Amino acid sequence: MPNYPVELDAVLRALADPTRRAVVERLAKSPAVVSDLLAPFSMTLPSLLQHLRVLEDARVITSNKQGRVRTVSLRPGALDILHLWLGEQRTSAERQADRLGIHLARATSKEN
Repeated sequence: MPNYPVELDAVLRALADPTRRAVVERLAKSPAVVSDLLAPFSMTLPSLLQHLRVLEDARVITSNKQGRVRTVSLRPGALDILHLWLGEQRTSAERQADRLGIHLARATSKEN
């Protein structure tokens, strides 16, 4: 089994909060300045900055400050560890069902 519990725990903790998940969903579209990230939430700037710090500590996001403007980006590959872990948790029965589904889809497409 791969040894990534500390990194995985940090990502899971960071994504456990709905505000942080919403921020990640927004950043998946494109980088954003902090004021744009704050707009949809009814919270103060310091509260959002705390959420961003958790995401940054978990290495999910990165930020860059130029002058007075801080731009936040989703770190490429940041969620790969979560994807790998979830893949390992799938049972062999699920994998077999997936393979059957692929086979049936191919067979159906050949008939049409």
